[in-house]
Amino acid sequence: MTTLTGEKMTEAAAQTPLGSSLRIAAGFVATSVDDASGIETTIEAHYRKVKGRYVPSVILNRGVSDNFDEEKLRHTSTQGVLQAAVPHCIAVRLDEEPEAKWATVSDLTADDNRILAPWLVAAVVKHGVKDERWDVIEILYGVAALAGRPPVKLITAELAVPERTASDWIKKARKAGRLTGMTSAIGRPAHG
Repeated sequence: MTTLTGEKMTEAAAQTPLGSSLRIAAGFVATSVDDASGIETTIEAHYRKVKGRYVPSVILNRGVSDNFDEEKLRHTSTQGVLQAAVPHCIAVRLDEEPEAKWATVSDLTADDNRILAPWLVAAVVKHGVKDERWDVIEILYGVAALAGRPPVKLITAELAVPERTASDWIKKARKAGRLTGMTSAIGRPAHG
């Protein structure tokens, strides 16, 4: 996972402000190898403000084992690579102090691929916790929308709330100005 200029992707590469408190990298290059099929996929993607997400501009699939699956080579999907890469491109600051450090969303992600720690989930879903909730909705929505995933589904899975609640929270976070620059059909993948 690298920046467009070939450096390792870190929170320092995320310089483009997005939403009310996120920063993102302008683009990235990510490579993944599927050992089962013997296929390596590399994508280069750029954030497109008009679409509100990362858009792949280069896709390279190649067989890397002697017996790679020729059929899968022709029909390899890049969505999994894109979804895995986006959390490395989003930086957040968990403390409001000016000297607080930035971290990528992937730095926050636990070993079980959950983005949020259980204690944070418990705090966010409590009644009356608005600012922290909108912070979390902004992060989760950003991860989903920038990768072309359905934000409602990610929020539902991460926070263990019904889809109706996730959808309502998204609408309220957008009204509060938290989702500027990120667009997605609330319940469907962001493809348009």
